[in-house]
Amino acid sequence: MPPDPRRWLALAVIAVAQLMVVLDATIVNIALPSAQQALHISTADRQWIVTAYTLTFGGLLLFGGRIADYFGRKRTFLIGLLGFAGASALGGAAVNAGTLFAARGLQGLFGALLAPAALSLITVTFTEPRERAQAFGVFGGISGGGAAIGLLAGGVLTEYADWRWCLLVNIPIAVLAFVAAIPLVRESKAHGDTRYDIPGAVLATAGQVALVYGFTKAATDGWSSAVTIGWLASAVVLLGAFLFWESRTSHPLLPLRVLFDRNRGASYIVSIMIGAGLLGMFLFMTFYLQQTLGWSALKSGVAYMPFSGGIIAAAVVASRLLPRTGAKALMTVGGVLATASMIWLTRLDLDSSYATAILPSFIAMSFGMGLVFVPLSSLALSGVANHDAGVASAMVNTTQQVGGSLGTALLNTIFTTAVAGYITDHAARASESPGAAQLLQAHAAIHGYNVAFTASAILLAVATVVVIVMVRNSSADRATQPATDAAPAHFG
Repeated sequence: MPPDPRRWLALAVIAVAQLMVVLDATIVNIALPSAQQALHISTADRQWIVTAYTLTFGGLLLFGGRIADYFGRKRTFLIGLLGFAGASALGGAAVNAGTLFAARGLQGLFGALLAPAALSLITVTFTEPRERAQAFGVFGGISGGGAAIGLLAGGVLTEYADWRWCLLVNIPIAVLAFVAAIPLVRESKAHGDTRYDIPGAVLATAGQVALVYGFTKAATDGWSSAVTIGWLASAVVLLGAFLFWESRTSHPLLPLRVLFDRNRGASYIVSIMIGAGLLGMFLFMTFYLQQTLGWSALKSGVAYMPFSGGIIAAAVVASRLLPRTGAKALMTVGGVLATASMIWLTRLDLDSSYATAILPSFIAMSFGMGLVFVPLSSLALSGVANHDAGVASAMVNTTQQVGGSLGTALLNTIFTTAVAGYITDHAARASESPGAAQLLQAHAAIHGYNVAFTASAILLAVATVVVIVMVRNSSADRATQPATDAAPAHFG
């Protein structure tokens, strides 16, 4: 088949859709305090604004990729766009916490259709290797820059319009992309064995939901409560059943051979740990900036810009060094930088300076993460068979999103427990003067933030240890490039 003469226009449409998906992973972060206050969401439950999206998105990405391949990539892409717009409208109109959580979950569901369809459309649209590399470069740039745009846009919309516009802004973007995609994007689909692994998708998603919900119940009922233990035990059973089913079915959602390569398995573990540590950090830093320091949503969004810029700059450096140094050296240096930067944040107080206490950590951490992200994607895709390239690529995004879901729930629980413990230990101080109770709450929040940042540092340290212990960095590894049909992961 000759190259599609409108392929570059099609790429523009696909890139816009990808930008929308990436934006949604960060744009809502800045609006969290406003949304929590407007809808009277408890501290224990506020993490579901983030987690409901990342959990369904990450949990269904692999299944969404299969649907795109079998049902039709263009058709799935269009359905994903319309569904994402509808879910955004529901979230923007939410009058209570349940509606907002449900809307965010629906956004994740349709995002799980949209993202893999977009990746596979690029693969089948650009068949010439040089052009495909250019197309993936554009796609990767959108994915990396989208996080920065989302943080800034979230601040602008929350400050000058309303937090609801952080969701409603998706509607015109999705509609325009839908209209443009109809004439510009070609349809394609896989043939042959096109059976869906529905039991695998149900078990995997249910297991992840049970795990996150178990962490959430720990914040309100305690780690030793029957409800918490029941949900966590259910998660172990469901995820164990998923692995058992995948080893037995003839058309697995996740072929286990993809996991058993030492370097690839290590990259997935690192992806989970980093997703957990980073998204948890963003959650608490947003509340620290707005509720403790009293910053506006816009000022908070601008404060994150050096972090996003540092990741992009470091990614450029890492892509040039990777062929010479291999993945292990870059990921080790990056992990150590990120861990040290997170430890630095545990020193925050009621009146910490952004210039001396936060900015240096953001710069060092972002550079460290950039040094990790590029080789991690290469490590996960190098040496994989062509027919497994799609699932191996999707697994990088899946593990990062699932790690973010679990980390946000776990760290929010740790934060809530730490705050409650601090208030109990210092309750006598609350009666000393009229303003003592308010000051106690402020100090308790600072204590909770620092404990949560300590937990994030431990997660990043574990990821670094996994790199040191598990990753093999031979000269052959340095020369290996990702499979042709693989697509770059994004860490928005």
